[in-house]
Amino acid sequence: RRFAGSWVASGARGRRRSCSNSSTGPCDRPRPPLARGGRDRCSAAPDPTMAKHVFLTGPPGIGKTTLIQKATEALKSSGVPIDGFYTEEVREGGRRIGFDVVTLSGRRGTLSRLGSDSSTARREYRVGQYIVDLVSFEHLVLPVLRNVDLGSDTGKNVYVIDEIGKMELFSRSFIQAVRQTLTGSGTTILGTIPIPKGKPLGLVEEIRSRRDVMVFNVTKENRDNILQDIVTTVQNCRK
Repeated sequence: RRFAGSWVASGARGRRRSCSNSSTGPCDRPRPPLARGGRDRCSAAPDPTMAKHVFLTGPPGIGKTTLIQKATEALKSSGVPIDGFYTEEVREGGRRIGFDVVTLSGRRGTLSRLGSDSSTARREYRVGQYIVDLVSFEHLVLPVLRNVDLGSDTGKNVYVIDEIGKMELFSRSFIQAVRQTLTGSGTTILGTIPIPKGKPLGLVEEIRSRRDVMVFNVTKENRDNILQDIVTTVQNCRK
């Protein structure tokens, strides 16, 4: 299956390159040298003006959550109605013991914690060494996601989802709510998705292939230069 898309690099306007679904996914094929400042963007939308939602992708630890938080602050300061959540590592004694979900309003809940092989937790709620607390995740996230407003006088609301990954996708209710938000006309999603690895994640691949989604590939070369592009694209999505 092929995905309509284009590589857009600063200083190389008018040159289009299709992105195909290789074993490493549509945003990870070799690409030409980056122009000024290493700014690079891969779009699943053939025309950026069609975009209604914005997602960041990249390997773990590349800085997606940091960019989401900075973009959120920039959007808030410009008066954009914004809500949602991000994930945060939980460390103890210098060791990562799990992940929490933190809403933009400051509420916090458990997403996952380290488990053991002898744990009685249901196997389908385990990702590697972590056991997912599905009840806690759904209790915190679903009420906000299901009640996103239909918009405001100044444009669509923005909902932050960091991230849509293996742990979050154990929740069928979460999957349904995300799909409804993607399809609805009143909210722009600013989210993160993992790079393709192993078995494809259904909802993640749906997002990659949507014609109304702009996907930014975050790299070491562009992560310090790409923030304004992300903010501007989200603002354009709200029009």
